[in-house]
Amino acid sequence: MSHNWARKTFCVLCAAALLLQGCSLMPHSGPSRSVVQDIEKDATPAGVKIITVNNEVAKRLGSQKKPPTLAEVFKETGKPSYSIGPGDSITVTIWEAAPAILFRTGALDPNLGAQAGAGEKLPPQMVMEDGAITIPFVGRVKVAGRTLGKIQDEIASKLSGLANNPQVMVSVNGSVNSQVSVIGDVKINQNIPLTPRGEKLLDALAAAGGVAQPLNKVLVQLSRRGVNARMPLDKIINDPEQNLSLMPGDVISAYFQPWTFSILGAANRSQEVPFEASGISLAQALSRSGGLNDYLADPGGVFVFRFEDPAVVEDKPEEIPLDGKIPVVYQVDFRDPASFFATQNFPMQDKDLIYVANMPAAELTKFLSMVGMVLTPSLSIGRYQIDATR
Repeated sequence: MSHNWARKTFCVLCAAALLLQGCSLMPHSGPSRSVVQDIEKDATPAGVKIITVNNEVAKRLGSQKKPPTLAEVFKETGKPSYSIGPGDSITVTIWEAAPAILFRTGALDPNLGAQAGAGEKLPPQMVMEDGAITIPFVGRVKVAGRTLGKIQDEIASKLSGLANNPQVMVSVNGSVNSQVSVIGDVKINQNIPLTPRGEKLLDALAAAGGVAQPLNKVLVQLSRRGVNARMPLDKIINDPEQNLSLMPGDVISAYFQPWTFSILGAANRSQEVPFEASGISLAQALSRSGGLNDYLADPGGVFVFRFEDPAVVEDKPEEIPLDGKIPVVYQVDFRDPASFFATQNFPMQDKDLIYVANMPAAELTKFLSMVGMVLTPSLSIGRYQIDATR
């Protein structure tokens, strides 16, 4: 009986040896470090680049991917002038010194004589397509594109000689030109009128009820005369220079940015992790996902898979894909202490994939565990049979 048990044990060990040779039968969380490194030589994923992350690479990515600020794009020169445009509704009021000749609204008092002066408020007028309004005794007056002060001066000048020392005041009842639009993830999407005070970007967001999402996950885009620029809202709040004065016709869009990265392989947690619009580093990304698994992870096999802008890739492939993005794999070797500095400067992008390869010893551990699972029942049966013969 002992001879049969030994023969069975030998057969099990032979099967285990064959299992070790057929590594494809072993469970894997993904390719090993050497397999990923060979992807650049493989003809199947054409154009894939392997780049080792160091301080130089991290700084280049951080500097080239830093978008210009709102102040740099629009180069603010001061407060915008408040002007009139077609579609605006304005009211003109004219005062004439006594004795009033053209614009007299009150009757003479026999005890006081001539009145000290009387004002005539003309009916509200809408600025037409030609940009003009009509004033009695004056005719058509062009108002579009002009400030209130200049309009008042021109009307008073044309009335001089017709009226007795005329004084003019122009007010705006409603403006469709001197306003901005606030849309997106705000409490109230609406048009907000501008005043000569000079409203700023954060004033418009506040007038719209504020944003409906956490501040650190909102991007604000300013569109002005065909030019668009965007910045994280928390950076605008922290930098007063980015709180630009608004111009008529500006469009402010608030975007909720649920940016995420995914982490797979020998990490403590395989998951999709959200991060804020202002961005995080690779070191922060690994920390938020629980770091590397001490028992499984290959510290030299941490990779970031990304479709990269060709402008930041020095050694470009001969053929650029049709979508204009180059598949790039960034490798980090945590066996080198300098890599911990590099990962603090390495910026993460939306939809990045972090993969942590298994160390070779982990595969051996898995194999021995499987062998133990197979041998343990056989050994138990063999002992039972030996004991039974005694």
